[in-house]
Formats: sequence, structure tokens, C-alpha cells
Amino acid sequence: MNEVLRAAMAEAGETAESLAAQTGVDPKTAARWISPGRVPQPRRRATLAAILGKDVEYLWPDVLKRREPAWFRRWVDVEQEAVALRTFELAWIPGLLQTEAYARATLALATPDPDEVDELVTARVQRQSILHRPQPPLVVAVIDEAALRRRAGRVGKLMREQCEHLAACAELPTVQVHIVPLDTPIYLGMGGPFRVAELPDGTRVAHQDGPARAHITDDSTEIASLERRWSRIVGEALPRAQSLDLIRKAAAAWT
Repeated sequence: MNEVLRAAMAEAGETAESLAAQTGVDPKTAARWISPGRVPQPRRRATLAAILGKDVEYLWPDVLKRREPAWFRRWVDVEQEAVALRTFELAWIPGLLQTEAYARATLALATPDPDEVDELVTARVQRQSILHRPQPPLVVAVIDEAALRRRAGRVGKLMREQCEHLAACAELPTVQVHIVPLDTPIYLGMGGPFRVAELPDGTRVAHQDGPARAHITDDSTEIASLERRWSRIVGEALPRAQSLDLIRKAAAAWT
């Protein structure tokens, strides 16, 4: 529990309900802010700090210790608040479903600095905690089979363990994994990966990878376009049980 935030609320005579009314969020969302690791989105942190008469760094000191790139932090904040996450990946296993070894192998492609890789891997693994909290978001991942078949690292063991981990994640009650088979003709997913998050108030935020950095948007027109694409991509994917069977076969194929 964020005892500093709770004490500041008591000192200012504020409750989750009163903060919700002043920041335009659902009271349940405001109540979650005092839970460990639940940090409000940046635009709300400053407002809350002003209401409570405290510095942002005083209320949420871990914000200064964050390991992910600054440009990616908005999406991490969105993930923490989301009630549902939909992701499509064409070439990689989604970050929330990666093993540490797979994350290290993929992140090392972007930088030769081992210390930076360590920081990025730690940040990615920490993000995965949302899958195991008391009220996890619904996560629906659609993955092209090519991501299961392409080697990461030097030995097949890494990919076998990654596929086994993906299968274990797919069996979690709030995680659904669907695979688009390799023999599927060209489809809209060939245009690239993306993610759409739904927040407690119904707001949707999207993330699209780019060659330099991600594009993160809450523009309704862009979101609607991605959701139409999502619907057509899901139509190409195998059902949940068949996808799990394919993942297990891919794991067994790696030696």
C-alpha cells in the first residue's frame, strides 16, 4: 500500500471519491491508486499532487527509478490502469508474455550496452506483474506463428522455454492467446503490430511500434481504425484451444 499517498489524503481531508470527482475518473480507479505499484497516469499525477499539496516525487518516488525508456512510460502507465489489453504481434512474442531470456535476446538487438540491456529486461519483467495481481486485466494476444518458429538466441532451448511459458500464460484465466497459422495467406496483420488498451472509464489508448519509437494515441479515429483491423486479424487466428495445441507443438519442435 502507498502509505505516503494515504497519509497525504488524510492530511488534506480527501477520499478516493473526492479525488475521483476532481480528476474525472471512476472512484474504483482512484481507490486503486493507494495499492502497491499502481501509479496514476502522468496527466493525473500532477493534478493529484496539486490537490494534496505535495510534490509528485514525494507521493510516487518510484517514478524517478523507472527503467523503461521515457517515451515508453506513458504506455506502461496505461497498462497498469487497463481493464483489458488486446495485442497483435507479427514477429515477436508480446512483452507481457516473454521469458527473461527471450526478452534479453530481443532487447540486446537494439543496444550493445549490457547495462542498458539489464535495465530494459528488468523493466519488461516488472511489467508482467499485472498478470498476477488480484484483479488482472483481460489480455488477448494474437500472434503470428512465425514468432514461434523463428529462433531467438543461439540455442533452441531458449525458444522451447519461451513457447512453454507462452502456453502456461495462455492457461491463465484472464489471458487468451490466439495463433495465426503460417499457411494463412497475406492478411491485415502484415501491416505491423499494435496494442489497444481499455481503461476503467471506457477510454481506449493504442500503441503502435515504429522504427525509432512507439506511437501512442487516444485519438478516436485512429483507435477505430485499429479496432477494425483487429477484428479482421482475429478472424484469421485459430480458436483458443487449437492455438494452445499449436504452441505446445512448437515448443516440442525446439531442441
